[in-house]
Amino acid sequence: MQVSVEKTSELSRKMTVSVPETIIQEKMAVRLKSLAREVKIDGFRPGKVPQHVIKKMYGERVRGEIAGDLIQATYYDALKEQDLRPAGHPHIQSEEEFDGFKYTAEFEVYPEISLDGVDQIEVSRPVATVQETDVDGMIEKLRAQKKTWVPVERASKQNDRVTVGFSGVCEGENFTDGKVESYAVEIGAKQMIPGFEENLVGLESGSNKTFEVSFPEEYGNEKLAGKVAQFEVEVVTIEEPILPEIDEAFIKEYGIEGSLEAFRDDIRANLESELGQALQGKLKNAVLNALYEKIQTAVPNTMVDQEVESMMKPYIETAKRQKMKPEDLNLPRDAFEEPAKRRVALGLILSEVIQKNDIKLDDDKVHLTISDMAKSYERPKDVIDWYYSDDTRLNDVRQMVLENQAIEWLVAQGKVSDETISFDEAMSKQG
Repeated sequence: MQVSVEKTSELSRKMTVSVPETIIQEKMAVRLKSLAREVKIDGFRPGKVPQHVIKKMYGERVRGEIAGDLIQATYYDALKEQDLRPAGHPHIQSEEEFDGFKYTAEFEVYPEISLDGVDQIEVSRPVATVQETDVDGMIEKLRAQKKTWVPVERASKQNDRVTVGFSGVCEGENFTDGKVESYAVEIGAKQMIPGFEENLVGLESGSNKTFEVSFPEEYGNEKLAGKVAQFEVEVVTIEEPILPEIDEAFIKEYGIEGSLEAFRDDIRANLESELGQALQGKLKNAVLNALYEKIQTAVPNTMVDQEVESMMKPYIETAKRQKMKPEDLNLPRDAFEEPAKRRVALGLILSEVIQKNDIKLDDDKVHLTISDMAKSYERPKDVIDWYYSDDTRLNDVRQMVLENQAIEWLVAQGKVSDETISFDEAMSKQG
């Protein structure tokens, strides 16, 4: 076997493998001899068919089978010989030669990643605590979840629920399929496009109003995105919210038997748990951002393609559930490509950090992570058993924990400065 490798781009390789005719003939002789004992041909007794007859009838097929077997047998040996690590499946083409047979395998390889300076990255670590005002705010949110609505005879205002009938026209075309009847809108909830809810303030039951607002540029319907629409609205009813009292009955609905102070303690404990996870997530993002900026690496296109498909999959699945054709989604690949490149690059860099620094998976942390995820369920043990009963699910958690251990290692090595932020800033999804 002869092997040669051509570098066609930074990560692309074209490997050519040649196999001598003598090896092919040796393997064909063995295969044809075996066939001679098995096949039945008119005019010959079983096992007595001459080799030249077998070769004439089956030689081409057998040679093709042997060529396939040789590709399977020699491909990984050739990679090992040339010290190549392919990223993804190869594109293989074979061809016959007068003195044997050869094939070319085109593929991308994993990049060589330099970790110079990785132990000196600078990150800002967010620090926050749960204040009494944060507990107050959560209690108000819980009250809002239990609010009831009472009809009022006055002009509508912020936070009211207004039931309306409305129709919409854009560029002379009605896009609401006539008139939408009895549609409830909570003013200030931002359920409608910007400007719609604001135009419902100050109206009374039975009143009508015509107004114009613009659809956002990123609106899901391309026919309406960024365009001005005219709405005609008729107010049917106006209701104001009534929040429940924070009494024993209210507290009991959240599984707390006891005083308001016990209720507040329970809320504080939950908020502190959520805060800890949020701060850990923000620190991880800060480290990943610093890492991505510090370590430059090329990424295999095949891995980026796979990541793009993975990122698009939830949108396609949602479309299928809504009886839509995936091709009608018009998902722009460009919107996914840069985030996909970033994910692939960071995955490769973290893998290198883990390997070069011999970071071993901590099974205790895996169990603790699964236990924490199970806490919010009614039967935590069942959830824990569910993870440990399936290797795929368990491996996903293991990979996450191992990456978190790599982040911890980077934080321990790097230059970290604490930054105090508020609870709301910590819980924000930005950053």
